[in-house]
Amino acid sequence: MILTVTLNPSIDISYHLDHLAFDKVNRVEQLQKTAGGKGLNVTRVLAEVGKEVAATGFIGGKLGDFVSHQLQEQGIPNQFFKIKGETRNCIAILHEGMQTEILEAGPYIDVDEAEGFLNHMSIIAKPFDVLTLSGSLPKGLDETYYQQLISVIKSCDNKVVLDCSGAPLKAVLAGDVKPTAIKPNIDELESLLGQTIKLDETYLKNLLKQPLFEGVEWIIVSLGAQGVFAKHHEVYYRVTIPKIDVINPVGSGDSTVAGIAWALAEGDDDETLLKKANVLGMLNAQEAMTGHVNMTMFDQLFQQIQVKEV
Repeated sequence: MILTVTLNPSIDISYHLDHLAFDKVNRVEQLQKTAGGKGLNVTRVLAEVGKEVAATGFIGGKLGDFVSHQLQEQGIPNQFFKIKGETRNCIAILHEGMQTEILEAGPYIDVDEAEGFLNHMSIIAKPFDVLTLSGSLPKGLDETYYQQLISVIKSCDNKVVLDCSGAPLKAVLAGDVKPTAIKPNIDELESLLGQTIKLDETYLKNLLKQPLFEGVEWIIVSLGAQGVFAKHHEVYYRVTIPKIDVINPVGSGDSTVAGIAWALAEGDDDETLLKKANVLGMLNAQEAMTGHVNMTMFDQLFQQIQVKEV
C-alpha cells in the first residue's frame, strides 16, 4: 500500500484556446479542472496501474474540499490535513501549440499546522509500505521540513521516495535520516551541486560517490530522452529508452516516481524497478492529460528498455 504526500496541492485549470488575445476578452469553450500538484499526479498514475494508494497533504477551504471530493469520486481514499488557508488554483492556457501558466503561491502554513501535520503523519504512516513526497514546500514551512517529515516516516520503518529540489533537497541530504530514493533530473542536480553536469558514465559515477549522497539507497537521475543514470547502493546502471512521440511531457517525472514507488512496494529487482519507472514516465508523455498513463502499451515499452550495469 502506498501513501502520496502533496504539501502544496492545487486545482489545475486548463483553458484551451485557438488564439490567446492580450488585453481582450477570451472566451473558453473547453476547460478541465483537476486535483493537481506533483504528488497527486503520482496518486492518479498509481491508481491507473492498479495499486492500492491513498493521498495526504495540506488542504483548506472550498477549493480543498474540491480536491478531496474529486479523489473520492475516482475511488482514491485520502487523509488530508485541514488548514485555515485556501488551497491554490494553477491555470494553464493552451494556445497555438504553447502553454502559458499562471501559478498561485498557495496558502501560508503556520507553526501549529506544520507541527500538527508531523503528528498526523506519525499516526497514519505506519500501515503503508512506501510513501512518496513530491513538490515544493508551501509558504511558512522551513526548508528542513521534508527532512523532519522523513524522520517521522522512517521511524515507522517505511520506504520513502523523495522528489524535490533546491534547498529542501539539500537539507534532506545533509540530515541524519535519508530517503530510500531520490529522482533528480539534470537541471536539479546541477542546481544542487552548483556545477555543469557531463553525460559521461565515469563522470556520473564519481559524481554520485560524493559524501553528500551517502545513505541514499537509490539515486535515479533523469537524462530526458537519453534515459536514466542510476545508483543502487554501490551498483550503477545506465538505462536506455526507445524513441517515442511526445504529446505532453508535463507530469512524466511524477509518473516515474509512481513507477519507483510501485516497484519498491512489490519488492522488485533493480532491472524491473528501473524499467517500471521509465515506462510510466514515457506513457505519461504520450498522453495529453498530465498524470495519466495508458497501460495497454506498458508491456511493449517494457521490453524495449535496456538496463546495463556500468
